[in-house]
Amino acid sequence: MYYPDEVVEEIRQKNDIVDVVSGYVRLQKKGSNYFGLCPFHNEKSPSFSVTPSKQMYYCFGCGAGGNVFTFIMEYENYSFQEAIKHLADKAGITLPEIEYSEEAKTKESKRAKLLEINKEAAKYYYFQLRGQHGELGLDYLKDRGLSEETMHQFGLGYSLKYSDGLLRFLKGKGYSEEIIRDAGLANVDEKNGMYDKFWNRVMFPIQDINHRVIGFGGRVMGDGKPKYLNSPETLIFDKSRNLYGLNFARTARKNHMILCEGYMDVIALHQAGFTQAVASLGTAFTSGQANLLRRYTEEVLLTYDSDEAGIHAALRALPVLKEAGISGKVINLEPYKDPDEFIKNLGREEFDHRIRQAENSFFYELRMLEREYDLKDPDSKTKFYNEIAKKLCGFSEEVERENYIEATAEKYHIGFDNLRKLVTTYAAKTGMATQAFRPKSGIQSKSDPDAGSKRSQRLLLTWIADEPVVYKQIKSFISEEDFTTDLYKKVAEKLFADLKEAKMNPASIISMFTDEEEQREVASLFNTKVEQLETLQEKEKAFRDILLSVKTNSFEYYSSRLGADVSALTKVIEARKSLEELRKIPITLET
Repeated sequence: MYYPDEVVEEIRQKNDIVDVVSGYVRLQKKGSNYFGLCPFHNEKSPSFSVTPSKQMYYCFGCGAGGNVFTFIMEYENYSFQEAIKHLADKAGITLPEIEYSEEAKTKESKRAKLLEINKEAAKYYYFQLRGQHGELGLDYLKDRGLSEETMHQFGLGYSLKYSDGLLRFLKGKGYSEEIIRDAGLANVDEKNGMYDKFWNRVMFPIQDINHRVIGFGGRVMGDGKPKYLNSPETLIFDKSRNLYGLNFARTARKNHMILCEGYMDVIALHQAGFTQAVASLGTAFTSGQANLLRRYTEEVLLTYDSDEAGIHAALRALPVLKEAGISGKVINLEPYKDPDEFIKNLGREEFDHRIRQAENSFFYELRMLEREYDLKDPDSKTKFYNEIAKKLCGFSEEVERENYIEATAEKYHIGFDNLRKLVTTYAAKTGMATQAFRPKSGIQSKSDPDAGSKRSQRLLLTWIADEPVVYKQIKSFISEEDFTTDLYKKVAEKLFADLKEAKMNPASIISMFTDEEEQREVASLFNTKVEQLETLQEKEKAFRDILLSVKTNSFEYYSSRLGADVSALTKVIEARKSLEELRKIPITLET
């Protein structure tokens, strides 16, 4: 299922990364590189760099990085194959037919068929809404205050009262019952046979990031149950990894996203000008959806319903956001239930004001918790304060915890020292909030005991990529076997092979990997920050230290595997010999 390497490389070479990225990001040249604001996270100072010599980009703020294929994959949410096709078209290159395995060919063909049939279904529902039998649905949407322009933008439609209208339409187009069922557009039972899944409902096409219809949501007309019905999961529709409205919201370029509960909330907000609104798809907010949002923002504002169900949903969503590294806040919609009602009654300006006043997630959680206690009763008040202390122990970083203790003490008039003592006592009892170990190097070995050795390996790869001439000095002492992480080893193997042939192109190495996360990690190997040193002597010492660190780690790595790996003994002997020689000879770098 892959294009030949030479074709991929030709496409990459004919798409200069500065030209491609400039189509999306405003770049400014500084020295030999270009810099701009990162399109993958919100920032005020440019930390996004594009290096023409390496044909790579890298953000020192969020870690996004790769070659021209990676950039298109991340920005457009394309697969590797889709990115290749996009850039081939841009360069005027005709792609050869891909050689698929039978299994891959069948799966790819089915995906294409499902996207095709969903598109046809969306067109069918769209025209039914505007046809002679769609008056009920059209009146409902107009009563909700939606303009024709908004209805058109979101592709809203209507499923007729008859239970086989779509089925007959799709069969007339030549689609089989099997593909109609697999698309989630029809149900089958013994009594009724096959019939439309959606009928007598206003229809909301669910689109992926590239505006392709992957499923539907339907709101019943009348008192039928369920009120909202969604497509089942299919080969192209995963509810936990998609968000309604994200295909529009991702280009809003705001410093936050607004997370809603329902389709109508998203549509109403977009119509009012808040195009950064999205919603989960009839399920609880998931980590997959949080990770999807993290591509576009570092802050999410929740506008869940202000009733009990909405409050519980918000309290479940906030930890999911935090786990994904996203700052969560909550917009106060009172006295109205949802964003749609709020805007209809108080207007856009007031909603904008509420956005600016959005409540910190921690204090929102405390405010909801406070409702369970009688603060006029001393015993109840003490229990509430203990719950506060418990929640404060959830901050593992000491500085962050201290800041929240100070702010909470001021808000609830507890007294900073009293609250701090309460937190310390609770932490001692439970073992929570222990101070993180910080070695002098600054490497957090607590979470990753191999962090130091990995950093040395990354630094060495970056140094060699930046200054290929150093490889001549060290090639007899270093090999790909000294890189003890599989990904690092693959990169080193290709890099060293290229250097032996007097060529070196990090961007082509990235193309060896089709997974976006792997491409991002490979990019980091060529963009690890090397300390700026003033003199050549300092530089030579730093390089020697990095090299010795990599070799020492290699020796220790294979030594620890003696007995488990039959080839380890040979590698240990070679590593020891090489390490001893390396300690004796000087390393001279060119000026």
